[in-house]
Amino acid sequence: MRQDNQLIVLTHLSQLLTFITGFGGLIVPLIIWVTQRDSVYAMNEQGKHILNFQISMLIYSLLCIPLILAFGLGILGILILCVLSFIYPIVNAVRASQGETPRYPLSLNFIS
Repeated sequence: MRQDNQLIVLTHLSQLLTFITGFGGLIVPLIIWVTQRDSVYAMNEQGKHILNFQISMLIYSLLCIPLILAFGLGILGILILCVLSFIYPIVNAVRASQGETPRYPLSLNFIS
């Protein structure tokens, strides 16, 4: 296994593609994780954190849709999720560049 912090940082930052393309924030980290998890040190662990966070944000966003229709509170929920989805990939990319383990809030453990 090789140490490649730049690829791990790029994987964290690739989540921001959701804001550009609308869907790349889950697909690109998934592809990088599947292809590199056995050859890059710490990619398997960090990739799981990234994918769990992205899947969790997708589920929370879907849960906000009925809240928009019912109470209007879903708009606030989606705004909070957007802020979290923008800030935490950047924060965890910096942590990964320093060799630390990422911490994503509200992340459910789908891939263990």
